[in-house]
Amino acid sequence: MDLLQETYAKSSDEEDKENVARSIICAKRRRSEGHSFHGLRSPPMSSHSCLSVGEPDQAPLVAGRYISKRERRMLLTSSTKPLDFRPSVIMSSDDGSLSDTDIPVDIKLQLKGQCKTYAHGNNISGNLVHTLMGHSKAINSIQWSHNYAHLLASAGMDQSVIIWNVWTKSQKKVCTFSHHKAAVKDVRWCPKGLFLLSCGYDYSSRLLDVEKGVETHLFMEDQVVESIRFHPTDSNLFLSGGSKGIIRLWDTRVKKVIHEYLRHLGPVLDVEFSVDGKHFISSTDTSRSNISENAIIVWDVSRQIPLSNQVYTEAFTCPCIRYHPSNTCFVAQSNGNYIAIFSAKPPFRLDVYKRFENHGVWGYPIKCNFNSDGEELASGSSDGSIYFYDYKSTKLSRKIKVFEEPCIDVAFHPSIPSVVASCSWSGEISVFD
Repeated sequence: MDLLQETYAKSSDEEDKENVARSIICAKRRRSEGHSFHGLRSPPMSSHSCLSVGEPDQAPLVAGRYISKRERRMLLTSSTKPLDFRPSVIMSSDDGSLSDTDIPVDIKLQLKGQCKTYAHGNNISGNLVHTLMGHSKAINSIQWSHNYAHLLASAGMDQSVIIWNVWTKSQKKVCTFSHHKAAVKDVRWCPKGLFLLSCGYDYSSRLLDVEKGVETHLFMEDQVVESIRFHPTDSNLFLSGGSKGIIRLWDTRVKKVIHEYLRHLGPVLDVEFSVDGKHFISSTDTSRSNISENAIIVWDVSRQIPLSNQVYTEAFTCPCIRYHPSNTCFVAQSNGNYIAIFSAKPPFRLDVYKRFENHGVWGYPIKCNFNSDGEELASGSSDGSIYFYDYKSTKLSRKIKVFEEPCIDVAFHPSIPSVVASCSWSGEISVFD
């Protein structure tokens, strides 16, 4: 953790503070000379935005707001004419399109749920449909969009977030967002609208308007942000967990923290909301402590208290935790090279008779995910393969060799169960059908 943080986290906080202070001094000097000054404009919000309507059209220039180099240069070298700033476009177009107009008809019908199929690991053909190349370093996270199911987002150690139009006949790489100043650790689609939330080693979480290619909100922290999750029933809220062990619940409408969950933890590796949003689970790195009882904690969201911190007492960290989509249980990917099963009801007991084992983790941030009906669990592996497990029997149903480097994340498609995307430590993405 420390090695990755030193390698990828760039200490830019001091520079930002100096630049913001310099900009404020310049603005004050201009006002004292009798010149007018127009505040920085907030980006216009789409009608399908995940944020509440009613924010002011103009935002004052205040400390803590990120100002791009172009804006700073304009502030320092501008003439006496009034200044009118608009949000910088932090997207580089790759000549791809967000539209689904040129997607094959049969795929489009399945994406819209008009021709839904049911397939599991032992029935998936294993045919490599698409190989997506665009990241220059390891990919930490991938996720399909539920609202625009032809789009896939990926976040990498190369400080970029890439949007892919997987089935288009033209350019599949739609655009690349380079809004982070260090490696990007996690990425999540907003439950409503075409918005994307990302976090990383630059001590921030950032909300993007994908359609307009602009950053709409910046949420700065005092720690590397490891994991983010939108609330399942209120898309204005999201959780963030970081390297100092602090978990925060943010409200995007006011751009502030409304709850903090403190337990003097080690670095938070993952957070996951329950289906109803009343509870969430956190996974913590306890390797620096002799006490492993805080490795997994179940929290009450509103009361900000842990319901149990003795869920998992084995001497392994868990880089990934996932709630089952329908059953009252959750699973945790363990560095002991297995996936453990827990009850989601008090007292949140570990199932000592069942576990998913055959794949390898070996210290990599290997993730696992359920398919939409919860009957199957897929996991990445340090050997570069995808492992498919039957949920009820916990038996391995299929193994597909994908990469030479470790397979980090696996994501079932939300509308087409036979489609699975995976990403690697070498920066590749493979989509199977």
